[in-house]
Amino acid sequence: MENILSWLIWIPLIGVGLIAFIPRDRTNFIKIIAASATGIQFILTLVLWKSFDSSSSVIQFAERYEWIPSYNIWYYLGVDGLSIPMVILNGLLCFIGVFVSWNISKAVKGYFALYLLLDVGIMGVFLSLDFFLFYIFWEVMLLPMYFLIGMWGGPQREYAAIKFFLYTLFGSVLMLVGVLGLYFSCGKTFDIIELTQVAPAALQGLTWWGISALKVIWILLFIGFAIKVPVFPFHTWLPLAHVQAPTAISVLLAGILLKLGVYGILRVNYGLMPDGVYWFSGALALLGLINVIWGGLCALAQTDLKKLVAYSSVNHMGYSLIGMAAVIAAGESQGLNLKAAQAGLGGAVFQMFNHGTISAMLFILVGVIYDRAHHREIEGFGGLASQMPVYTGITALAFFAGLGLPGLSGFISEAMCFIGAFPVYKGIVIASTIGILLNAAYFLWAFQRIFFGKLNEKYKDLPEINRLEMFTVIPLLIITLFFGIYPSPYLDLISSTMDSIINHVVSMTTLAGM
Repeated sequence: MENILSWLIWIPLIGVGLIAFIPRDRTNFIKIIAASATGIQFILTLVLWKSFDSSSSVIQFAERYEWIPSYNIWYYLGVDGLSIPMVILNGLLCFIGVFVSWNISKAVKGYFALYLLLDVGIMGVFLSLDFFLFYIFWEVMLLPMYFLIGMWGGPQREYAAIKFFLYTLFGSVLMLVGVLGLYFSCGKTFDIIELTQVAPAALQGLTWWGISALKVIWILLFIGFAIKVPVFPFHTWLPLAHVQAPTAISVLLAGILLKLGVYGILRVNYGLMPDGVYWFSGALALLGLINVIWGGLCALAQTDLKKLVAYSSVNHMGYSLIGMAAVIAAGESQGLNLKAAQAGLGGAVFQMFNHGTISAMLFILVGVIYDRAHHREIEGFGGLASQMPVYTGITALAFFAGLGLPGLSGFISEAMCFIGAFPVYKGIVIASTIGILLNAAYFLWAFQRIFFGKLNEKYKDLPEINRLEMFTVIPLLIITLFFGIYPSPYLDLISSTMDSIINHVVSMTTLAGM
């Protein structure tokens, strides 16, 4: 299909345009438009996946049109093994999120218009290969998310929205400075693929105020992306945003927005500044360890179920950081352990996808019980297994996936991250396994308090999970089970691109004499 990548971006925007002309009282029609736009988009991501050549690491389905020639800015889109899993995940979660939002009754027209605009921004970031275009889509995400939390969120929605906005804007400003530094240092181009080739040499030996320009730009861009991951200590916006956001927005926030940070680090920092990977990898692994332990301890202390799941995201994204740091195992100074580098980087990218599906499932399930009980206090339940056995079974599987039980997808990706990082960061890997114990502790303790024991009389008439709710959660559960048993289709999809990233980091660093 010609210009399929453009259609992936613009179909939700067309949906925004159609919703704008629908009377606000036609709420069902508005929801159908939103479901149709995201449904068509998701189908196109599957068409893209079917046509994608996983044996090649080159950019595929590229679209490149001159946009602002005086500043060498292009409308440049493309996908490879790093971006296509995230494109598919975004299509799936945005489609599911419409049905999670089906009971929204406040300002329905505004909600779904902003929801589709958020979809446009996310998809645009994953597909953009011009840094100027990348940055525009990055900023497009900020505005709808601010209003979706601030208008449709919980009691502290205004504070949560402002905190989210300020943190993200701070990261965007630092990112902009880094982008401008690359633009003026590397031949005045925003082309990410071209910068991948010219930036390592252009930044070599360049100093600003007596400091390595490469290190300055690396840190600026890393902080911009780290806020989105979120990496400690830039994580404090996340739990509040999750707790106050509507369920569907929490699904997108945990399921896909956090992955933009890891994606940005791999696409930009690893691609454009490979010398910095060796310089920063130890700090990256250490930050991953802090995320794992701190996120787990904070989750263990929570009494609000949604906040517990939010802190579990901080914990689980730490595994991706540890896996990413393992890429240096392929370097000459590390004994050319290519298999470890492949396991670590592949595990990091696999963890992005697995956490996306598992966290989305968990937030949907939290929303199901909140819609019935109108609270999320773990101690306020008890004995729900006898009243809601189907919901209990699904939640048990989701919790087990979250704690990394073998046979479910989270175990595979976390194990790969550990396998890859162990040859170079033995102490960090050993210490980070404490996170597995913490995962089990907070998930199992919460499950025991909510579902076991005597049934709370207040909930003796609580209705079972319904068909619409099952429709949103079952696809995610199937994916979690499938990749837990048979991860090869995903790993085969990304392997060529992961090898390309590893080879690029090693070869460019060797040329630079690092």
